Amino acid sequence: MTAAALWIEQHWRRSTWLTALLAPLSLLFGAAAGARRALYRAGVLRPVRLPVPLIVVGNLTVGGTGKTPFVIWLAQRLRSQGWRPGIVSRGHGAAEAGPAPVAATSDPARFGDEPVLLARRTGCPVWIGRDRVSAAQALLAHHPECNVIISDDGLQHYRLGRQVEIAVVDGDKGFGNGWLLPAGPLRERPARLNEVDLVVVNGEARHPFAPGREHRMRLEGEQFYHLLNPRRVVPAGHFLGKRLHAVAGIGNPQRFFDRLRALGLCGISHAFPDHHRFRADELRFADAEAILMTEKDAIKCEAFADDRHWVLAVTAVVDPDPLPAILAKIGYRHGPQAA
Repeated sequence: MTAAALWIEQHWRRSTWLTALLAPLSLLFGAAAGARRALYRAGVLRPVRLPVPLIVVGNLTVGGTGKTPFVIWLAQRLRSQGWRPGIVSRGHGAAEAGPAPVAATSDPARFGDEPVLLARRTGCPVWIGRDRVSAAQALLAHHPECNVIISDDGLQHYRLGRQVEIAVVDGDKGFGNGWLLPAGPLRERPARLNEVDLVVVNGEARHPFAPGREHRMRLEGEQFYHLLNPRRVVPAGHFLGKRLHAVAGIGNPQRFFDRLRALGLCGISHAFPDHHRFRADELRFADAEAILMTEKDAIKCEAFADDRHWVLAVTAVVDPDPLPAILAKIGYRHGPQAA
């Protein structure tokens, strides 16, 4: 990671002198967030309801927790049941303010890395916009066949009316030092998990976050595809004995490195901040026989990749299956039977 990102990450993992210094600002942040939520609860502020059900997949903390793999899983599962989902996202780091459609071939610098990955992996209509309400409305105007919308992030975007709230928690990082921004990584207090419909824990957890209500998610995959020619697929054993460099610019880079070690692959690890915009010189490892990376990072490296770049393909597995509960919550009025 960059020095600044690493420094912030270290302080957010535990209580330090900086925590005490920023605690008054955290209290103000919490008061403002609570007041805004209370206004929506009281009906003073009203959410915008779409003509189709909306499922929000978000988290309580700043940074990645595994929302995107879960959104991919959810969209694919809904499609397998005959639904026609669309996906909206803010497009973190995108130059485009939106609303704007995202294609599988879109530039991640303009539209964001996660929306482009979602478009590629799901085949669903994907729209981005800093105003998620406008993005969802634009998506439905251009794709009236969609009968359910998934919002990638947006748990705190209360103006966007929703039928289902799903919170994804990083089992390893948890809630850090437990403080709200800026003293800690929390956008909302952990008690918010008591109000969401589903809690999905990504990876192994040190303790339960929502006892009796958790769905465990793990990412599985043992094959790599070539970044410049995705039809070239090799097993992990292809890289045994080679000089490897591993690159990750995701919410929890260590999870990717641990996965490689579990596959028997050892090399030099390079962690970058989430959504990092890679440059060619950052991946110019002269001694590398192969450079391994995540799908999310690979999207941003296609322009300068060479024959050494390989991508680990992963698929989310969620247990127990939350889809029945999600379908019961959104109802069947808008679903395949109504088509």
